[in-house]
Amino acid sequence: MHPESSLTATGMTTPAQPSDSDHTFKYGPQPALGPLADQLAHTLQLRRIEAGKTILDRAQPILAQLDPADPQATRFLLVVAQWVDVGYRDYRFLDTLLERFPPEFRRGLAVDDYLRLRMVDAFRALSVQDVDAAIDSLDLVLRAERDLPDPGLRTLAHFWKGRAHRKKGEYETALLHIVHARELAQKAHDEVFTAVIQIQESWLLFQKGLRKDALRLLAHAENILKATDHYVALGNIESARGRIVRRSGQYARALEYFGHSLALYAQGDPNHLNMARALVNAAYVRRLLALQLRKKIDSRSQAGSAPSPQDGENPRARYQQISEAAILDLKRAREIYALHAHAGGTGNVLLNLGYLYLDRGDIDHAAHEAREAYRLGLEKNDHILMARARILQAAAENARVEEQLGEDVDMAVHAHRAKQHSEEALTLARGTQNRRLAAGAWIARGMTAANDFFQDWELARRCSSEAAGLVAPDEADHLAEDLAALKSQIVQASGISDTLRCWSEGMVGDKSFQQITEEFAEIVIPRVWLREDRKISRVAERLSVSPKKVRRILRNAGLRGRG
Repeated sequence: MHPESSLTATGMTTPAQPSDSDHTFKYGPQPALGPLADQLAHTLQLRRIEAGKTILDRAQPILAQLDPADPQATRFLLVVAQWVDVGYRDYRFLDTLLERFPPEFRRGLAVDDYLRLRMVDAFRALSVQDVDAAIDSLDLVLRAERDLPDPGLRTLAHFWKGRAHRKKGEYETALLHIVHARELAQKAHDEVFTAVIQIQESWLLFQKGLRKDALRLLAHAENILKATDHYVALGNIESARGRIVRRSGQYARALEYFGHSLALYAQGDPNHLNMARALVNAAYVRRLLALQLRKKIDSRSQAGSAPSPQDGENPRARYQQISEAAILDLKRAREIYALHAHAGGTGNVLLNLGYLYLDRGDIDHAAHEAREAYRLGLEKNDHILMARARILQAAAENARVEEQLGEDVDMAVHAHRAKQHSEEALTLARGTQNRRLAAGAWIARGMTAANDFFQDWELARRCSSEAAGLVAPDEADHLAEDLAALKSQIVQASGISDTLRCWSEGMVGDKSFQQITEEFAEIVIPRVWLREDRKISRVAERLSVSPKKVRRILRNAGLRGRG
């Protein structure tokens, strides 16, 4: 690639004057924004992050004198916004520059200058989770760019717009814009920016169930970016890998990836927003590991057996240690989100804390954290955060029903609250394209239908069926386990004989034949497996089904380890 002739992300040709080794900007008493903007754009294109930060730090006198009437002011401001995006300070630094471009001044701007300012406005809105405002500004820019072709500006607009739609859970639209941005970057022979865009593309492909394609894109992006010091992007790659393997139930491996991402982020900025996100992801995995350990402890307790010497340390002490580590991760994440006034991130911290409280039986604290998370989501119109908060609230209310605390009237109140929360979670989830969020909401609704107050087994079955259609066969994480728990509760309470009798009498409800066949397999296969000495190959041969299907059914029934 020849930087001197390629396009930067702002659509400018890269200047040949600054050499790759010269990171000191020479400015005199009459600073010129053009050369400074060129140098920053060139350094950004190469993703020489520390060099760019040094240039910006040394350019503070120029920034302090920024004149909005300078012909290069809007171009310079857009380059600065991109530097904020890759890790230089945060949106509040950008605010100090944006305030010099009041509405009355903007009315007299040329169209291209006005569009650059709207791009900066869009990034600022994206940074403060005002996603709708960001999308509106980027829509305007992209419509105008049809008449004022600027490939670099279009690339950046599609890139930021794709990220905005992703935050809303609008994954199909997000993928369209991300792919468009990547194609434009490739056309401009900008392989570094192409690699950055592919990180976003990989996650969207993973959301569609294309795990191998997602991992392939991450490997390609890493191969390009490892020659840079773009710690944020490299950390994002490790974080994405952690989330991908987590979904297959490989929790220990996921924790390793999140550890790698934390180390990379810390090299650039220990208080970067993505640092907080990785800490939340790590805490989430620690909770899942703790839950697995607690299941073993409970199983041994029910069997009346004590830990063997081979087990090493006390399992209960280990459980407590993992839980405390999760809480410490969340505490640190909350501090970082507070520094950036990031409400959405704080909401995710609260949700994870809420589940930790619920695991310990502290229902009141869990419900409180869920309410606060919902409030933050409502402030930002974040449907994903709001839906997750309602799912946690439903779980807390169902826990109160299960404990049967107080009078019968209290149980009715808690049961109906759980119903209200789970139904609202479904409504919110339907407003996104997040299938796992929808699956979680269906499971919450099913758990509510199956609680001790309602015992509506037909509704619970329908919810289970809806959730099963949203959980991919190769997913083996907590969501699949929650679904298996719901199915097990339905079978134990309603009885297999009742189910078979209803089918024999033609009472199938609104189920398709395929759904009935699947439910029948979930009844028969686990029992044949037990009779065949737990040998999958024997079950597959006996029933003339694939071993893969046998494994999936057993996983869903909670009879085989996940991952």
